[in-house]
Amino acid sequence: MKYLFSFVFVAFLFIQKEALACTRVVYKGPNGMVLTARSMDWKDEISANLWVFPRGIARTGEVGPQSLKWTSKYGSVISSAWDIATVDGLNEKGLVANVLWLVESSYPKFEPEGKKKGISISAWAQYVLDNFGSVKEAVTALKDEPFVVVSDYVPGTKKFTTLHLSISDAAGDNAIFEYINGKLVIHHDAAYTVMTNSPIFDEQLALDKYWAGIPGTIMLPGTNRAADRFVRASYYIKAIPQTEDVRVAVASVFSVIRNCSVPFGISSETEPNISSTRWRSVADQKNKVYYFENVLTPGTFWVDLNKFDLKEGAKSMKLTLSKGVALNGLSNPDFKAAEPFKFLGI
Repeated sequence: MKYLFSFVFVAFLFIQKEALACTRVVYKGPNGMVLTARSMDWKDEISANLWVFPRGIARTGEVGPQSLKWTSKYGSVISSAWDIATVDGLNEKGLVANVLWLVESSYPKFEPEGKKKGISISAWAQYVLDNFGSVKEAVTALKDEPFVVVSDYVPGTKKFTTLHLSISDAAGDNAIFEYINGKLVIHHDAAYTVMTNSPIFDEQLALDKYWAGIPGTIMLPGTNRAADRFVRASYYIKAIPQTEDVRVAVASVFSVIRNCSVPFGISSETEPNISSTRWRSVADQKNKVYYFENVLTPGTFWVDLNKFDLKEGAKSMKLTLSKGVALNGLSNPDFKAAEPFKFLGI
């Protein structure tokens, strides 16, 4: 009993530091079925649009003369935030990248006149989608910190942007990237299928170990807080059916991420970690299909990345969702050619 009290108290302290909430979970089914789901929880409206980017786009880190520069090797479909950042996406090799809030994040100091290149945090996920086809490839390239991730305040707020990055690939491998005390910490293991917000991932693993000994059919924590969402996602993603039926698998994974969502309209001034879920996505990494649902519209729609022209020189395509458009089913025809948005810099 004393141990349980200590656990709950420590978890409570961690959770109170959390600023915003999201959940990410990975499903592994038979015959190479891999699906990654995430929810986007935010206190205020967050304008999201979908974009399809071809190969060959020249990009910059948007931090001045010492900006990292690259050209995209892979095409991708992504969800933007305010058309200034990539927060979620799937590339043509089946790599998925998601950024979630982590208040404990502390990034290295960027020297604008120094030798090390920098990249705005708004482009961090896109850089990974543009350049890597597998988790192992990304970890190998990024472990020595070839650039500095540069953060700034969320536009129009006094909230400094603090994110961690999760990636998963078509083989079911996973990695979590966190900047703690100015140093990059990488957790790389195929077993790391769930991530929420605070605490840092090391401590999320401790929570998982604790709850692994308690049968989920007897008790699962039910609040909207990050630690509870982590436990529920970890239990349910293993409990849902193992199936080759894409329709059933996608429905099952959506049911898990919905279970970890916060009802729309709920927020708390005294508990800023509780924020309404705004949208959810499920990426089918085997078939390269990206499913999306906005909580303010009645249906789920999807994007088949295979059916887009991703060759170098092809047009970027945009699906505008910020005007409350309601979509159902395959939505490739609803995309329109558009110039790529500019990532928010400093």
